[in-house]
Amino acid sequence: MADVVKAWLPWEDPEGFLGGVPAGFDVEFFAGGERPKSLDEVEFYVPSYMGGGDVFDVVKEMPALKVVQLQTAGYEHVQSRLADGVTLCNARGVHDASTAELAVGLILATFRNLPRAVRDQERQLWPGSYDEVDDSLADRTVLILGYGAIGEALERRLTGFECDVIRVARRARDGVHPISELPDLLPRADVVVLLTPATPETKRMVDATFLKRMKDGALLVNVARGVVVDTDALRAELGTGRIRAALDVTDPEPLPAGHPLWSAPNVLINPHRGGASTAFAPRVARLVRAQLERYASGEPLINVVAGPPR
Repeated sequence: MADVVKAWLPWEDPEGFLGGVPAGFDVEFFAGGERPKSLDEVEFYVPSYMGGGDVFDVVKEMPALKVVQLQTAGYEHVQSRLADGVTLCNARGVHDASTAELAVGLILATFRNLPRAVRDQERQLWPGSYDEVDDSLADRTVLILGYGAIGEALERRLTGFECDVIRVARRARDGVHPISELPDLLPRADVVVLLTPATPETKRMVDATFLKRMKDGALLVNVARGVVVDTDALRAELGTGRIRAALDVTDPEPLPAGHPLWSAPNVLINPHRGGASTAFAPRVARLVRAQLERYASGEPLINVVAGPPR
């Protein structure tokens, strides 16, 4: 490693945001748009969280690049752009609280019919009574598919709601079912929360067969990636009125105006805001500063998901 490492960071005041930039770094701001002239020198790069394609495509033109530190847990959108030998680190742990909170919020909003309350408020309508009672999360079973760090955070938040949790991951471990048992587990769940990464194996894994195994009245919550769900199959199943869905992510995304998923029955759509909370900034700041310190001191980086360890 050079005595001074050129780093591009997406914050105009990195000293203030990170609580200080570790010694040994020459930092420049880049969050898309016009590029600094130091493109050929960049060794450590943190792309903007909400940046467009240019903040990721630029890695193809960085000959000195050694590390890309993402602010997202997902990394499939960057990995294919990287040259061999570049280390890619994700933001595992940064979004646990925000995403787990949103998953609980989507469940409660659907179960307690909050979208209907919002519509009634806009019409200044106070119904005398509803024909049915709302669902409670108490005494229900929640299946978490893709049980990792965010799944653990979600279970901690569900603990006080007096519900049961079924944990499912790719491989079996203590208290966690392997995904091979999923067909037998789905009919037991009142809520299925998707937390799987987007991989060739998970693409459209929630297909017509998956959805038909869900029990009547069950709720599908997707806070993972839109491509995990077969949108046409979901629309068809929603159209029967048999199941419900609450989606933070969709396929396609952004969901264009006029897309039939907007008007499908029994669906609540949130425009991919799982990580966008006040919990995000302090956590990502701690992670990036720690990674810079590790890199400067020669300690191993954490959250390496592709490329060589450093």
